[in-house]
Amino acid sequence: MLSRFMRSSLGHKLILGWLAPLGLVLGLSMAQAQTGLKMQLVPEDTAVVPGRPFRVGLFIQHEPGWHTYWRQPGIVGVPTTMTWDLPAGFKAGPLEYPEPEATMMFHIKAQGYERDVLLQTLITPPQHLVPGSDIILSGKAAWMCCGRTCHPGSMKLQIRLPVAQSAESHPQWAARFAQERAAYAQPSAAWLADAQEDGMKVMLTLRPVRSEARPFAPGRVPQVVFFTEDGWINSDQEQQVRLNPDGSLTLSLVRAEIFLGGKPPLKLHGILQREGGWHVDASLRSMTIQPLLRR
Repeated sequence: MLSRFMRSSLGHKLILGWLAPLGLVLGLSMAQAQTGLKMQLVPEDTAVVPGRPFRVGLFIQHEPGWHTYWRQPGIVGVPTTMTWDLPAGFKAGPLEYPEPEATMMFHIKAQGYERDVLLQTLITPPQHLVPGSDIILSGKAAWMCCGRTCHPGSMKLQIRLPVAQSAESHPQWAARFAQERAAYAQPSAAWLADAQEDGMKVMLTLRPVRSEARPFAPGRVPQVVFFTEDGWINSDQEQQVRLNPDGSLTLSLVRAEIFLGGKPPLKLHGILQREGGWHVDASLRSMTIQPLLRR
């Protein structure tokens, strides 16, 4: 993962060199401090029920002025990952990331988190677990944390949970899990996206096609930010936004000079973030799009 950071950095000439133990029966892992952050594993439920999927999360607290990276960091940075070492019969889904934020690595725009963030995973336990016993979930987290300097890091984390016939929502953490899932980017049938590529430029146009689409105010250019999901678009380049007479919106994007995804993509994979949301009820702040790239 560090090699990706170095390649992206070289490509853009960037060669620059709280929690106390909770004391609960659940045995939450203690927050561990590294440069610029603290992290711990936390549960959404109070116990593991045999055969029933449950969620645990990697809770990251950033010190002021520091950030870590989204699953696609942009032209610089390394995403936070979790490699699980689970008991036999347990299966872990992918690490889930809420909507990204625009962050700055030195003077380079990237995609990550400065706020405290919870990255969660759905884990499926086997059916044969015995109520009254405990299980330990462990794994190794890895990340890049940047402020005025950048620090790759890793640590082993674990959490002990009881096995029971039933479980309740955790009084401290369940609301946080739900809050983060509400901030996941989602597609919307209320908007139609069109992408036209010409050389290093990509023109992305959005049109409202259903009544639930929140229209753009005439004469007022909205705050809209595009986040690349595959690295095809340069996260550091300025994104020009134009409001069109027909009520549509066009963003002018610039391709990245280095693309690590192999063949050029057939679609523009991205997330569009809009203050106030994309729907008239102010929902869906972050919308996923995958229009065909017309060339």
